[in-house]
Amino acid sequence: MDITASRTSVSWVFHIAGNIAGHVAGNGKLLSLSSSVKPSVCSRSFCMGRSKSFDERAFEEERLELDAQARQKMAEEAEFLEQMDGEEDPKAWKWWIRKRVWDLMEKENIAQNPRPVHHRIPNFVGAAEAAKMLAGLEAFKVANCVKVNPDSPQKQVRYFTLSGGKKLLTPQPRLRTGFFSMLESCFLAPGAINEACTASGFAKYGRPISLDDKIKVDLIVIGSVAVDPSTGARLGKGEGFAELEYGILRYMGAIDDSTLVVTTGFHTNTPKT
Repeated sequence: MDITASRTSVSWVFHIAGNIAGHVAGNGKLLSLSSSVKPSVCSRSFCMGRSKSFDERAFEEERLELDAQARQKMAEEAEFLEQMDGEEDPKAWKWWIRKRVWDLMEKENIAQNPRPVHHRIPNFVGAAEAAKMLAGLEAFKVANCVKVNPDSPQKQVRYFTLSGGKKLLTPQPRLRTGFFSMLESCFLAPGAINEACTASGFAKYGRPISLDDKIKVDLIVIGSVAVDPSTGARLGKGEGFAELEYGILRYMGAIDDSTLVVTTGFHTNTPKT
């Protein structure tokens, strides 16, 4: 399934990801959801005291430092694998594809900050437009709880989730302080939705979710570096968090084979070589 919005020689596109890095994530078909599904009603009994004591500066400094360390480690691994024959290490071809995408985005200037895009889920030009298209999907409209990755290009997806009165499930950055956080707009102060869509906002306003919590996720939105539109197979930046998060949600019983997985990304008309 492809939905595109063309602009000159490029278009913004999202694809059903029926395959996550080689692991089947359902049948790849659009999940038929009942139109009776409604955003849940929540009370204001949730304690907001946590946000008052949250040290945003310290959180951001640590997050940026750990991200930089992770990108350096990935760069070293990629450099090593790029020098190997694909038969020696089956992961080498993945890094060739990632590098080609990252190099192209930098060369054609089709990426937004943070840059350079190498070793990141690239914040592609048109990410907001892609998010708007995704929000128009019937599966998104009727979803009560949406799991969205924490990367920059999906920030607008997180905004549409919260502003639409839905539950937003977001993984903790690098899963270093826990697994997931749940956010609901009715627990947020007026005007705080934008902030809640950022990495520090998840930690500041989110309610930690444990492995024992009983939750139901209706739709998963992930970021990608490369996607095969004909199969839904995708590559992330190489750390395996999408697969780990998917596995955790399956273990919790929050998703099953029918749960729809969607990714947004930049689509070019560059011919295959």
